[in-house]
Amino acid sequence: MDKLKGLILSGGKGTRLRPITHTSAKQLVPVANKPVLFYGIEAMAAAGIEEIGIIIAPETGGEIREVAGDGSQFGIAITYIEQDAPLGLAHAVLTAEEFLAGSPFVMYLGDNLLRDGIVELVETFESSEPDAMILLTQVPDPENYGVAELEGERVTKLVEKPERPTTDLALVGVYMFTPAILDAAKAIEPSARGELEITDAIQHLVDSGLRVDPHIVRGWWKDTGQVQDMLDANRLILEELEERVDGDLVDSRVEGRVVIERGARLERSTVRGPAIIGANAHLVDAYIGPYTAIGERVTIVKAEIEHSILLSGSSVRDLAGRMEASLVGRDVSISRSPALPRAYRFVVGDSAEIAIL
Repeated sequence: MDKLKGLILSGGKGTRLRPITHTSAKQLVPVANKPVLFYGIEAMAAAGIEEIGIIIAPETGGEIREVAGDGSQFGIAITYIEQDAPLGLAHAVLTAEEFLAGSPFVMYLGDNLLRDGIVELVETFESSEPDAMILLTQVPDPENYGVAELEGERVTKLVEKPERPTTDLALVGVYMFTPAILDAAKAIEPSARGELEITDAIQHLVDSGLRVDPHIVRGWWKDTGQVQDMLDANRLILEELEERVDGDLVDSRVEGRVVIERGARLERSTVRGPAIIGANAHLVDAYIGPYTAIGERVTIVKAEIEHSILLSGSSVRDLAGRMEASLVGRDVSISRSPALPRAYRFVVGDSAEIAIL
């Protein structure tokens, strides 16, 4: 088999993560203080893939280029491929045809996280040489996913969000393809929502008598498309932290698996892990509870925060109650004002959610 290339899909508007994604690509929202996109790139690099194409949208592509660069920070080479409109995953494959240049490839949705990476998957694909391989995982609500029906070790049918599922095996956002998928993508018609669906293209491979193998994922998998998914993924990744304290602790203590990055300063504060405190963050009289990721240059004064993600440059001050299960965007300021008359004052973006104690 020819050398494998990588294709990461990083277009998409991220509507379910608004207002965070009004100003940023959803693939750059951090989980455990690292952009979601980087986990996919690192998974490919670990599997020995050296050339990665990243499909970008015109609106957010510039930001993704800026953050991911030419790939040298990951030890790989990145080519950026612009997809003018989100016309489906199979359309994205066709957009990348020139980059793929007849090579087999792994396709990875840029907002997905796989705990165990793709090393084993790549080895299986290269040794067994099917025409395609799809990752599947058991889910409790298969009606919300594309699902696969199997006969023995072969995929026989793919159904997108079935009303009455006959299987609980959902498609994970990672696929292995030979160039045959390009012919299949050219042969199918757009779906009812006007997109070239990857499930239809894979079904075309099956119907043409080509071999599509399933690979069941045993570790966790997360699609980080919604706020709760982000918080869940943050929790799962923080579970595997290796503790490290590079910042300054002044009359402060850390308990459990905690990372304090260089330049961070904690005064009279407690951090209970698993948690990560970003570079140059400043905590005074604060409590940070488990499953919290505090971004770089974040300021927290007289506040308690747990099971949350705070992006860079934000600040939280003088809260009477504990903040939990929250996703706070970049450069956001949350504080309590002592001034009378007592009133709430908010400047809030679209689709935000605020719960008052």
